[in-house]
This record gives sequence, structure tokens and C-alpha cells, in this order.
Amino acid sequence: MRKLLTFVVLIPLAVIIVMFAVANRAPVAVSMDPFNPVQPALALQVPMFVVAFILVGLGVLVGGTAAWLRQHRWRVRARRAEAEARDLRARIDAAGPRTRLPPADTPPFAVPPAA
Repeated sequence: MRKLLTFVVLIPLAVIIVMFAVANRAPVAVSMDPFNPVQPALALQVPMFVVAFILVGLGVLVGGTAAWLRQHRWRVRARRAEAEARDLRARIDAAGPRTRLPPADTPPFAVPPAA
């Protein structure tokens, strides 16, 4: 399955990325000075594909961070549930063999006969 994924998705994606990088080799001026576009205080001359890859990487980083922060509530709940499960297991182990569970085919409550 992994080899199929590699051949079907990753290899064409790598070819597209290489084609994009080759087609966008021309240098562009990236200016960090919004007040003077003619003589910027800080400007870089970099190939266009570098700018695009950096922006895509930043987008992935910001999106991943936002998703991680939104999942905080669920991680806290999972930790609490794990702690409660550990506590209950310790209580059951401490109780020893005195506690017996009903057989698996026994209903959890008695059902009265139909009237």
C-alpha cells in the first residue's frame, strides 16, 4: 500500500514541484519597506519558487499550530479520562478477588416479566 501511495501521489507531486521551481527561477525583489518602494531599506533578490515555498511552509506551520491549539480541550479531556481509568484500575486491584463481575451473558439489570 505504501509503495502504491508513493507511485501514485508522491512521485507526480515531486515532478510538479520540480517543474514549478524550474519555471519560476527568475529573481524577484522581496521588499520589507512599505513606505519607500523605489529605494527600500530592506530588500532581497530571491527566485520566485523560494518565495512560494517559504509562504507555503509558513501556511502549513500556522495552520498546524491553529489546529493544535483548537484540540487542547480534547487533549485535556483525554488526560483526565486516562487518569480516572488508572485510578479505577488501582481501586479494582486493591479490592482483590472479593469483587466478582457477572457473567458476560447476564443482562446488567433484571427485566420484569410482561404483564
